[in-house]
Amino acid sequence: MPEITLTAESNRVTGSRSSGRSRREGKIPAVVYGHGIDPLSVSVNARELRTALTTSSGLNALLELQVDDAKHLAMAKSIQRDPRRNTVIHVDFQIVSRDEIVTAEVTIELVGEAEDVHRGGGVVDQSLFNLTVHATPDKIPQQIDIDVSDLKIGDSIRVADLKLPEGVTIDLDPDTTLVVGQPPQVSDADLVTEADAEAEAEVAEAAAAAEEAGEAPAEGAGDGDKPGGDAPA
Repeated sequence: MPEITLTAESNRVTGSRSSGRSRREGKIPAVVYGHGIDPLSVSVNARELRTALTTSSGLNALLELQVDDAKHLAMAKSIQRDPRRNTVIHVDFQIVSRDEIVTAEVTIELVGEAEDVHRGGGVVDQSLFNLTVHATPDKIPQQIDIDVSDLKIGDSIRVADLKLPEGVTIDLDPDTTLVVGQPPQVSDADLVTEADAEAEAEVAEAAAAAEEAGEAPAEGAGDGDKPGGDAPA
């Protein structure tokens, strides 16, 4: 993975007021740390940062950070965003080396169509959307794809079923479930309808039993017992 050059201005004045002024000027406050150097307070151009982090490598892009006369191989380890505007307000750049194992968050993407699940009225339930992976910086994938084309109702895809790129490892239990083909869900309306049907069936059975009991003659009854019959002599 070729690194992307990004220029950072050093000697940034820290503090919320100075950071706010930098953002208004189109600059994002940042910190560079790692590999034994003292943390550096810098700022980067917002547009250049956006360009650097929207390549095929995504947020895990390998960057060549130019700080004054020094160059640092780095990754955007932590990105803070404004909760309302979703704009980047601060970045932590971690210095890395090409041959060291680093940790990164990678998204899980479902590919293919689970036709058997949808045909049966079921749903594809994804329980995890990100994975923490370990790899050298050049081998961190942009995303991890899971093919659900062969998924059936009742089937599940676990960590053990993943096909990870060469050199990429994860710490999750192999039995951890990632995707499940769920059966059709019973809605509250269906439950009410079923309960009503059962109640109607019980009422019908009770009515039939009462009608049958009413048609049977009382034990020992005769013509003299009928209203208007002759009284015995």
